[in-house]
Amino acid sequence: MATLTPKTSPLSETERLETKVQLMAELAQEKKAGDIKAFNVTGLTLTTDALVICTATSEPQIKAIFNAVREGMKESGANPIYSEGSFQDGWLLIDFSDVIFHVFREKSRDFFDLDGLWADAPTIALTLDSTS
Repeated sequence: MATLTPKTSPLSETERLETKVQLMAELAQEKKAGDIKAFNVTGLTLTTDALVICTATSEPQIKAIFNAVREGMKESGANPIYSEGSFQDGWLLIDFSDVIFHVFREKSRDFFDLDGLWADAPTIALTLDSTS
């Protein structure tokens, strides 16, 4: 699992952001999140620098992913500043200021279409275990 603190030399802002995004994606994948994508929206919006989006197949899975990402990021030193949505609505977000994490049920993901909204934004390459 990625960490947010460098072991040797300081990370650039881009490397720090990508490390944070990678950790969120890994935490979500541990709870079997599907279709995990990340976008670098630096300079495209004033609200954040990156988005991580994933899909859950059930309400219990949304809860598991949400809790795993929130707690795992806290353990790494990144505290959320805000969360929104509800388990029942099929969509939740956790705002970490520089990265906003979204977990959707498939129908809600299609409805909000953040993938389409940010399709022109550069994607952040994720290294995820394909067997999970």
